[in-house]
Parts: sequence; structure tokens; C-alpha cells
Amino acid sequence: MGVWAGELLGLELPQKGKRLLVVVETDGCFADGVSVATGCWLGRRTMRLLDYGRVAATFVDTQSLRGMRLAPRPGLREQVQQGRRLGQRRWDAYMEAYQELSADELFRLEWERSLDWVGELVGKPSQRAVCAGCGEEVLNGREVRGEGLVLCRACAGVPPYQPAGRPPGVQ
Repeated sequence: MGVWAGELLGLELPQKGKRLLVVVETDGCFADGVSVATGCWLGRRTMRLLDYGRVAATFVDTQSLRGMRLAPRPGLREQVQQGRRLGQRRWDAYMEAYQELSADELFRLEWERSLDWVGELVGKPSQRAVCAGCGEEVLNGREVRGEGLVLCRACAGVPPYQPAGRPPGVQ
């Protein structure tokens, strides 16, 4: 998937720089495979995870602002299963088919019309603020400003977790 995205965008992959941004829609081995193929990593801020539980990814050339979403074609697994030889393991059938089918047969391609969301997703590297609520540092322009306060998103609204408090003996 990542290799085909690079071909369609005219990019040499795996990348060494930060031109390609990938948004994967599930975690696990799929995201790892996309990282290896593209050179995009969470730690380099060239990959983002929006966990919708779908094996799909959006690939964005941040210079040309061209992008596409790729996902396996609906029914692909069933198609492979129907062509499976007697006694062939399911995994082997998948691997064989995925190597023989063309990228167009494997993936559904949707070119992105608007990439206005890319700037918000990338944020502002090197920007730092301190939350007035919890005192923690907030990176990359992810703070919320209002009424003269700078807050992290958790202090400004509903946090993605519910703190249970500090363990005994920890201040």
C-alpha cells in the first residue's frame, strides 16, 4: 500500500525527510508495515494514528498538498479464500494473492479533495506552552487559549483518560 502511494505521488520511498505524511486508521502490524514501506514514523511526526479500526491510510505529499486514501478492496479476503487451493493454509493463500494481484486489484483509491486538515494535524513544531491548569508542557501548538488562559486539551475539556489521583506517597 505504501509503495503504491509513493508511486502515485511520485515520491521515492522509504523517505529520509519529512515530505510524506501518513494517517493510518488502525494500529498494530498494519501501521508497522506502512512505516517500514514509507519511512513515516510516529516518532518523526510523519505518521498519525486515527484509530477507526480500519485497515486504511491517507498519504499526503506535504509539498504539493496532493493526497489519497487507500484501503483494501471490499471482498478481497473472500475473493482470495475462494481461489485457495485444497489444503493451502489461509495465510499462505493471502500472501500468494497479495504478491500476484496488482495494486489496483488490491486497493481502493480515493484522491482527497481538500487537505485543509493537514495543518491542524501537523501542528506547529517547536512551539511550546505551559498549561495553567496542570502545569504540564504542551507541544506543537496543541494548547487551547481562551479567557487569558493557556490550557492543555485535557484541562480545557474532557481528557482522554480519567485520572484516579496520585498513588500514596507521591506528591
